[in-house]
Amino acid sequence: MWQPRAIGILVLIGLVLQAWLYFLALSALLWWNVILPTLNPFDALYNRFVPKPKGVPGLSPAPAPRRFAQAMAGSFMLGIGLFLLFNWSILSWALEALLLAALGALIFGRFCLGSYLFLLLTGRVGFANRTLPWAPTDRPFRSEE
Repeated sequence: MWQPRAIGILVLIGLVLQAWLYFLALSALLWWNVILPTLNPFDALYNRFVPKPKGVPGLSPAPAPRRFAQAMAGSFMLGIGLFLLFNWSILSWALEALLLAALGALIFGRFCLGSYLFLLLTGRVGFANRTLPWAPTDRPFRSEE
């Protein structure tokens, strides 16, 4: 949950600034993480300061569902940046609200919309539905799905 919280703080700063260049930079950062997951700066910071001093293994490169979620967030931020650039305030506010809702669901509800959509789009509907926060927890996850 380190990266979503860090992104959440950066997005809140962006909402205050309403600067198109800021959102384009955030978009580029997230797309960097998608294209080069082994060079993710958030994972590098986490691995440097959290597990390394404790002698435990660090984060590995993001799996496909997480990269898909990062691509979605990067796309939202690209849209926000472009809408702000062209002064299309209502559209930028709409995307900002959707981005905030998705980040809120992830940070506070532990529901990742991007990962959920990835699982749906790859045909793993049953597994996706069992990851919903309100899904019954009496059935264990099966990793082969």
